[in-house]
Amino acid sequence: MENQSIPTLERPTLLSWGILLLLSLVWGSSYILIKKSLVAFTPMQIGCLRLSISAMAFLPVFLWKIKQVDWSKLKYLLIVGICGSGLPAVLFPLAQTEISSSVAGTLSSLTPLFTLIVGILFFKGASAWSKLTGILVGLMGAVFLIAFGQDAGIQGNLWYGIFILIGCVCYAISTNIVKEHLQEMSSFTISAIAFFIVGIPCLTYLLTTNIIEVIQTHEHGWTSLGTVIILALGGTLLATVLFFKLVQLTNPLFASLVSYLIPMIAMLLGAFDGEPITMLHFLGMGLILLGVYLTKGK
Repeated sequence: MENQSIPTLERPTLLSWGILLLLSLVWGSSYILIKKSLVAFTPMQIGCLRLSISAMAFLPVFLWKIKQVDWSKLKYLLIVGICGSGLPAVLFPLAQTEISSSVAGTLSSLTPLFTLIVGILFFKGASAWSKLTGILVGLMGAVFLIAFGQDAGIQGNLWYGIFILIGCVCYAISTNIVKEHLQEMSSFTISAIAFFIVGIPCLTYLLTTNIIEVIQTHEHGWTSLGTVIILALGGTLLATVLFFKLVQLTNPLFASLVSYLIPMIAMLLGAFDGEPITMLHFLGMGLILLGVYLTKGK
């Protein structure tokens, strides 16, 4: 069991806001990286590659911390591994086979709403009206961006956005589990165990596919592999550690606010890659920022 106790700081500090901003930049760029990875790989290959690389990177931490882990909490670590890393790593690339990276980033802003709902329904979370209002305002900004069709960047089959919604629910479950049951564990330990749980099956699956052949023979095989490595080391490994730390320092709702800032980064990067962006996007993003402010509370 971990001997170090991590204090719960319900009021966000400057450090908390700094981590929130960094996570927004890292995760906001994940969607354009997924888009580039899909050039050569399938969604399942991207997800499994991402998780396998992360598991290998965390292996030293896993071996270092394994004797200190409270294995009575294995079921919670299993849920965090599957919901916080495993399923979203496949669901998001699957969605982006039909929708743009900017729309995928926008839909991810639904995570705070699901985090609040899951917290209230299953974890007896408190819901201040100021936080609820902020979530609804931010959500309205996300809906506004989507509602303008082609001008908002909607391309392909929008029904594939359902996979993003499922991923958001998974993140909400994982976030609440970390806060409720894994508060005493360090963020590095949680991440190392969670990725090891999902990484080994993913690596086993990859060995049954033509992943090596694709990398060697596809025109963009090595480029796509490079983007997946960046996704794993940055968008998965580093960001997950920071996110769990943010949950422990504040609360699940504040930590999930990163999803309000992600659409701005995702859409700006999408615009650089040729996806449409108009003043309507900036108006919607303004609502999202207002939602962040309102949800901050006191």
